[in-house]
Amino acid sequence: MSALKIRKGDKVVVLSGKDKGKHGEVTRSFPKDGKVIVSGVNVATRHKKPTQANPQGGLERREAPMHVSKVAIEDPKTGKPTRVRFETGKDGKKIRVAVRSGEQIKGAGNG
Repeated sequence: MSALKIRKGDKVVVLSGKDKGKHGEVTRSFPKDGKVIVSGVNVATRHKKPTQANPQGGLERREAPMHVSKVAIEDPKTGKPTRVRFETGKDGKKIRVAVRSGEQIKGAGNG
């Protein structure tokens, strides 16, 4: 898998699945697997046995990774899903731009 256009810290919208339409922030990115973890989305429940560290045990809720094709960057202007385009800035650096509005995407590694 090549480099992802979605990075840690980006605001994204879920496009498909049980959490379709939800908004969240990318907390972790796995470029080799093509997956991301989005806060508050795709929450999996695990049953944990009691241990010395956690004598109570019980249910543990945690965000599971989801494929990057199921999420899209949130447009900075409208909050709707958009694709990402790369443009060259005045200083010669690559900047990420929202295709829908033409706004620069603020976030990790950008402005």
